[in-house]
Amino acid sequence: MTDQSPPSLGFLLIDAARLIRRRFEQESRDIAMTSAQLQIVARLTKNEGIGQAALAALLELEPMTVCRHVDRMVAAGLVERRQDPKDRRARQLFTTDKSRALIKPMRDRAAAVFEEAQAGLSDTERRSLIAGLETIIGNLSTIETGEGVRSVARATAEVDA
Repeated sequence: MTDQSPPSLGFLLIDAARLIRRRFEQESRDIAMTSAQLQIVARLTKNEGIGQAALAALLELEPMTVCRHVDRMVAAGLVERRQDPKDRRARQLFTTDKSRALIKPMRDRAAAVFEEAQAGLSDTERRSLIAGLETIIGNLSTIETGEGVRSVARATAEVDA
């Protein structure tokens, strides 16, 4: 007897994300960075000056993992650490010209992968898919702070400001 129940939302989201990530990595093999480094550059581009711990939280990676990636990226001239003007002990992270030059090619490849992934969907279906995913993310995205719980979207906007 086979299970005839519809696939679960969780499995579909995980499979879609895995396949999109794999396809993007295939399309980006000529860029001399790992997929983790590409993610770091993408996040840093939108959050210049962020601290390493906050970046780790955005990426949902362990701070030491991000530290090792950033160390290698600093050595490769892709990321720069600067002293935080408000805290002598803290460092802020910034992209370099070298890594910023990779953003357009990364975005172009991502757009091609997203187009491939959405082939066969009408414009209305695409808008509905995006709106539905944004709602799911909004419903589930919270981070714990000293003041309580707030949305990741709001926290990211505060970092971007």
